[in-house]
Amino acid sequence: MFKPTTALALLCTAVLSACSTSPTGRSQVILFSESDMSQLGAQSFEQLKQQEKISTNTKINQYVQCVAGAITRQVGVQSGFSEWEVVVFDSEQVNAFALPGGKIGVYTGLLNVAKNADQLATVLGHEVAHVLAHHSNERMSRSQIANVGLKVSSVALQTSEYHDIAMGALGLGVQYGVMLPYGRTQESEADIVGLDFMAKAGFDPRQSVELWKNMAKASGGQQPPELLSTHPSHDTRISDLQAELTRLPQYATIKPNCVKPS
Repeated sequence: MFKPTTALALLCTAVLSACSTSPTGRSQVILFSESDMSQLGAQSFEQLKQQEKISTNTKINQYVQCVAGAITRQVGVQSGFSEWEVVVFDSEQVNAFALPGGKIGVYTGLLNVAKNADQLATVLGHEVAHVLAHHSNERMSRSQIANVGLKVSSVALQTSEYHDIAMGALGLGVQYGVMLPYGRTQESEADIVGLDFMAKAGFDPRQSVELWKNMAKASGGQQPPELLSTHPSHDTRISDLQAELTRLPQYATIKPNCVKPS
């Protein structure tokens, strides 16, 4: 008979053997493989493309692709996928996301708040940083340890028992009604790493502060935009970013020529 104590022992062994280090040197427990996470991210993205309206506006697509491409060129070749796929969704949602497997989604509503390419780069750098720091894997690993029983496979998307949990762990909980929110530590880490990405790409990191000021205005003191539903407060984030700017070197002198449509 397979006893609960045996299962616990096996889980503890897995946890001890799955320790990893984040880009900022923080210890992480990562239980799932890059292949598993890439598969789950790709499957989730395909579902979204079927369910959401995809923008056919050529100028908007070129603009978003320009900014996203400048950011992703800074992260190097990844083991779980060969290239990044970027899709613009025609929606008023103030939102964007990046998934394991190199999938990036941007909602057109975000472009009303991210006023220029530097501000859009702030968001995309942050979201890509979540992927590079394995934050989705970390969240699902925590769920596994907490006996949620998440199975990272097509079953996770096809079975109601796991579907919402998987989507929430990938950061798609806004769309699917379940949140496994990134912790404040993960959010701060994504801000720091994302700021490095955008600076290396030639964008102005000082615009990160202006972006979050715009986000604060967009919330109007009411329910925050979807992108911010589990994030730190506006004031906290702005203060932290201002502190980061003092240590950030000037990486690039050539700014990407990404022109926002009028």
